[in-house]
Amino acid sequence: MTTRLAGGLTLLTAGLALTACGHGTKAAPDTAAPDATAPPCRTASLTWTLSLLDGDGTRQGTGRPDARLTAVNKGPGPCVFAGYPVLEIHNGKAEGVEGTGRGRPASLALPGGASVTVDLDYTRRGTKGADDGWCVRQTEASVRAPHDTRGTVVPVTDAHGRAATIDACGETLAMAVPHRTPAGS
Repeated sequence: MTTRLAGGLTLLTAGLALTACGHGTKAAPDTAAPDATAPPCRTASLTWTLSLLDGDGTRQGTGRPDARLTAVNKGPGPCVFAGYPVLEIHNGKAEGVEGTGRGRPASLALPGGASVTVDLDYTRRGTKGADDGWCVRQTEASVRAPHDTRGTVVPVTDAHGRAATIDACGETLAMAVPHRTPAGS
């Protein structure tokens, strides 16, 4: 809620100043409504990365994500990221694992240079209860922006940007709701 004060200052501005000084709580996520004139984000206008956050498996069951899919708008203008991206990891034409999300996430305005992140959770080969018969071990994945028909291949990297291999079992990777990522993170 924004309250206009005398002289054109707003209560929101005062709240941000307190947060910047360390006296507030964590800043609210970017909830700006998408521009109705902005086009949908397209796969080709985004720079994609798929990063494993912990290659040794110690994150399993900790409540922290196992991997992160990020897309940066490389265009000069804004676009709207409306839904879950399509994520598929295949062993050739055989077994495959697909990303799935729950519900219908809000559309996100993505100005040029801004990014959207989707945290991923999956079952690793060798995890107790994993069906090792349906596992995919791969160094790349296929991704598409929501509602786009053209995809691209993105390499899998570790948390430091080095080439890595994802080893996921089961038919799906759980996708968290896409969210805007602060610049530089």
